[in-house]
Amino acid sequence: MPLPLDPPAGEPAAGPAPARRAGAAGDPATADDAAPLAERLRPRHLDEVIGQQHLLGPGKPLRTAFDAGRLHSMILWGPPGVGKTTLARLMADAFDAEFMPISAVLGGVKDIREAVELAQRARAAGRRSVVFVDEVHRFNKAQQDAFLPHVESGLFTFVGATTENPSFEVNSALLSRASVHVLQALDDADQARLLQRAEALLAAPPLSEGARRRLIGYADGDARRLLNAYENLVASAAAAGTAPDVLDEAALDNALGEQMRRYDKGGEQFYDTISALHKSVRGSDPDAALYWFVRMLDGGVDPRYVSRRLVRMAVEDIGLADPRALRLALDAAETFERLGSPEGELALAEAVVYLAVAPKSNAVYTAYKAARALVKQDGSRPVPLRLRNAPTRLMKDLDYGRGYRYAHDEAEGFAAGERYWPDDLPDQRFYRPVERGLEIRIAEKLAQLQALNAAAKKG
Repeated sequence: MPLPLDPPAGEPAAGPAPARRAGAAGDPATADDAAPLAERLRPRHLDEVIGQQHLLGPGKPLRTAFDAGRLHSMILWGPPGVGKTTLARLMADAFDAEFMPISAVLGGVKDIREAVELAQRARAAGRRSVVFVDEVHRFNKAQQDAFLPHVESGLFTFVGATTENPSFEVNSALLSRASVHVLQALDDADQARLLQRAEALLAAPPLSEGARRRLIGYADGDARRLLNAYENLVASAAAAGTAPDVLDEAALDNALGEQMRRYDKGGEQFYDTISALHKSVRGSDPDAALYWFVRMLDGGVDPRYVSRRLVRMAVEDIGLADPRALRLALDAAETFERLGSPEGELALAEAVVYLAVAPKSNAVYTAYKAARALVKQDGSRPVPLRLRNAPTRLMKDLDYGRGYRYAHDEAEGFAAGERYWPDDLPDQRFYRPVERGLEIRIAEKLAQLQALNAAAKKG
């Protein structure tokens, strides 16, 4: 994950910056000691980038583009602080192109026109251009459409950065003309490497292991957040007048206070709180579930993490007792992605309550584990000929599909007595519906079908 770091939403001035080469004088990559730590650590070369090896590793899409000199339009999709701006700047520098950033938060069609004029002048001078649009999802359809003719003509390379799913937020016409590259949040090892670079740059006292873990947990994969918190910690320690031998958790609490909250991502409290939420939902206590949900948010957990856990609860603990639970959990997750925090958190709270009061069943979860266990220890039994597909004449001549009974042609749409297991494997029973919710009716239906099968075998 590229080290630093995209500027916070809304920070860049509206309109394109004057055309310039990335990394030239005045670029953040060469900023002085007064610049924020995140800017001072911004990579100047691709080899300085930490992470994103699925894009930048040998033979991977962006590394191949850099090495081959193939500049192409793209959408960089990922959470905050993972290096979308950094990659765009490095791209412009690598291809000796003019870099023109636009903030979709503050900009408009006028700024796009100015970027077009700058790109035309650059082309006349024999230079290529990269137009970088931060928060591109903030542009409306007309604004996004304004890029299309110039992307098609090759006047400039378009690079859009977004934290939102481009399938929903970027016009299909623009999306079809750009590759989508998904950037990932920094993992703990990458964040630790980033802190090592920051420690060396600031010549700061070392972090205690506990303080390092808490900082990494607090940042939750956001490099900008990590470096800002660390810079505040070092500044606070320096302002105290005494140089400590180590920056420990007490120094961290003293420097950042409420920012750190009470949540310890990656520690015991983190997992205990998740467990309490999950067990409260499973135990059908909506009030306790809401309490632990709010505790998690108050502690600084990423609500997206909670949304993923809610989806898991819907399939693991509710299942077919109420299939609507899964849809509601997914809708809540999507709503949060669209609204963000804090408005989107209400949708997650609604899902928490619904899952807690829904009828519970782990029948599918248990059946799936049982089926996996059987397949793991059993051999690869052949598919019976009657169940095989026969798309070619040869396959038909080999009796593929012969004797198969098409259920829709049978009474009640059910081929009573037909068998769907391997011929040499006894019938198994993995799924056992519980007597709750919709699974009561599912159990009744299965019993009826089993009776029809039994009658067919006797006949």
